[in-house]
Amino acid sequence: MSEKTKFEQEVRDNVDAIGKDDELRRDTLQWMIRAGGDYRYSYNFSWMGRPIIQYPQDIVGMQELIWRVRPDLIVEMGIAHGGSLICNASMLALLEYSEAVEAGTVLDPAKPQRKVLGVDIDIRQHNRAAIEAHPMAGRIEMIEGSSVDAGTIAQVREFAASYNNVMVVLDSNHTHKHVLAELEAYAHLTAVGSYCVVFDTVVEDVPDEYSTDRPWGKGDNPKTAVWEYLKSHPEFEIDKDIENKLLITVAPDGFLRRVS
Repeated sequence: MSEKTKFEQEVRDNVDAIGKDDELRRDTLQWMIRAGGDYRYSYNFSWMGRPIIQYPQDIVGMQELIWRVRPDLIVEMGIAHGGSLICNASMLALLEYSEAVEAGTVLDPAKPQRKVLGVDIDIRQHNRAAIEAHPMAGRIEMIEGSSVDAGTIAQVREFAASYNNVMVVLDSNHTHKHVLAELEAYAHLTAVGSYCVVFDTVVEDVPDEYSTDRPWGKGDNPKTAVWEYLKSHPEFEIDKDIENKLLITVAPDGFLRRVS
């Protein structure tokens, strides 16, 4: 067995052990509740100068998925400050750079092959201006409109039709009804072997007091929408290895791999 193979097996063993350690998972959730609820932990980070509003662990998790899947399009619901769009676009840029190095060709940054499509019901003008002025702007397209509006769905589907290896990210309104509608509208765009990532499923696991000013909470959130969606969509399965590896994640049961 090579050193690389032994190391990879050690990592798999570590991840499997984390998944079986209920005490550690409970302690981690308690830490997340305190850090997120009392200190708005996820708001404290940026990517290439833009607020990203994600846990660092989930950012790393997305990097691993993008490198593994090598999507040519990432469709993302929810834009906010644009940090996640820029992060994902930069990962796609790194993919193309790496492929150019491997092929011995010269990368033309003015002609990106891979793109991120962001959708938001309200793209604030100052956020749009900052995103459009960013060095990653050439890889980013945006649609303003409700992600569950028929017109928006049609625009996204038309745009995605030009791509072969699509990844989907849902991170907008977190009610059960809205996320389920997004899953029905967009999850099928996900390529076989790729992922539909549903963020903030952790809402189901935290005390109701942290959702009192929101229209979502226990029993009405992205995780309950995922559970309902999977009942009639066997082409997707939950990849528990990702959340076990990250441990600190806002997307437990939210990493959906398309298997057929």
